[in-house]
Amino acid sequence: MNRRDDRWDRPVAHHPVEVRRGSSGHLAAPTKDALAREVPVALVYNGISHAVMMASPADLEELALGFSLSEGILAHLHECHDLEVREEARGLAVHLRIAGQRLAALKARRRNLAGRTGCGLCGTEALEQAIRPIPRVTAPALNDAAIQKALKHLADHQTLQALTGACHGAAWCDTRGRIQLVREDVGRHNALDKLIGALARRGSPIPDGFALVSSRASYEMVHKSASAGIGALVAVSAATALAVEQAREAGLLLVGFARPGRHLIYHRPAASPPARAHG
Repeated sequence: MNRRDDRWDRPVAHHPVEVRRGSSGHLAAPTKDALAREVPVALVYNGISHAVMMASPADLEELALGFSLSEGILAHLHECHDLEVREEARGLAVHLRIAGQRLAALKARRRNLAGRTGCGLCGTEALEQAIRPIPRVTAPALNDAAIQKALKHLADHQTLQALTGACHGAAWCDTRGRIQLVREDVGRHNALDKLIGALARRGSPIPDGFALVSSRASYEMVHKSASAGIGALVAVSAATALAVEQAREAGLLLVGFARPGRHLIYHRPAASPPARAHG
């Protein structure tokens, strides 16, 4: 895959603003704060605009690749022959040139998404497109200590969230709970897609480990994880009923309400008992 992303000036994902902090009826002097930026990002396949989403303008190549893989537009990274990010009049566009067979399949699906932040099904044309078959995955042997270790250090890796307070994070963690990779975005789906794209670009199968997300575990978060070959998903907030149902169908280890000192296991496949704690 060729990447031609040197033709645009990479915009920063935050914007400075003047604010006044008030408390107990007192208004402080003006000071500076940072706002998370969200811009329209179009994904264009062989000249055809397929999806438009509001996203943080960072790691857009990975967003495009992760979305393509998690939505089944691409089955493998090598099916993307070229990728270019372009600045356009009203936003940014990621142009992908994909294999003819994949383009034909994309056209057959007749999907033209126009989703807002946190909404991944807008534009789906038929009910049968809303809940697609989910692939089976292999859940890793994961102990509670690893989950708590990763959770403890997640905030340390979320630089954009620390600056703006308005971004989700998606982290890849090994089975000892060590955070290996983090991507951030104003949208939780986007953050996970960026992580999936980053993992795919490593050029090797996804190793044993789990994804940790700073959001709820919705159906789409579970489906995206399984589609990428991720066998375990840990979420800071709750899971939905459909997410648990899909995790069971896929054989995915699903954990929610991950907070310091506690978490809730919604589904642990019988073939993946808790691992012994590492000394």
